[in-house]
Amino acid sequence: MPPERHTPDKDTIALLEPFERLGLDRITLVRTGAQAQLAHDQLITASAWGFDTESKPTFKVNERSEGPHILQLSTAQRAWVFQLQDPACSAVAAKLLATGGIVKAGFGLGDDRLRIMEKLGVEPADMLELNTVFHKRGYRKDMGVKGAVAVLFNQRFMKSKKAATSNWANDTLTESQLLYAANDAYAAMRVWDALGLSS
Repeated sequence: MPPERHTPDKDTIALLEPFERLGLDRITLVRTGAQAQLAHDQLITASAWGFDTESKPTFKVNERSEGPHILQLSTAQRAWVFQLQDPACSAVAAKLLATGGIVKAGFGLGDDRLRIMEKLGVEPADMLELNTVFHKRGYRKDMGVKGAVAVLFNQRFMKSKKAATSNWANDTLTESQLLYAANDAYAAMRVWDALGLSS
């Protein structure tokens, strides 16, 4: 059993240099079937993607989420943000998630998996919960993307609470939403890479 390791606390992380995030020039918004097919052709050559979803928040008791509304996939160079309103776009997104042999790495994926099965009708193949990897390496606390970036890169990953709780079902996403969504997936990809899981 590996020795117990500790995740840096919030105050320690707050003092670190910021993690270099993707800019809008390296983020592709995918809304239509044609755009999704182009994204598919670029993504399918990778061995792993950083992966996440976003859903419109629910605020009422017993209100069911109709998400995910957004799917984010990232390589080490670029991220694609799929809006899942268009059935043709959703169909390509479902096909990508069901593709075996490509790792889909992310944090807190249990909920994402269930929502994807319900909304897109596919079982995502080769999903990798990065928290599990950290547990095996001696980290007892759930890591999350902020803790992972601090441990591996000695950097601070910034997340906007305003973007996190925004309406992901909107027809038009803001720049802040695009940056938030894309970088969640991009950071997961960078973490997967840094953990040496590709060998």
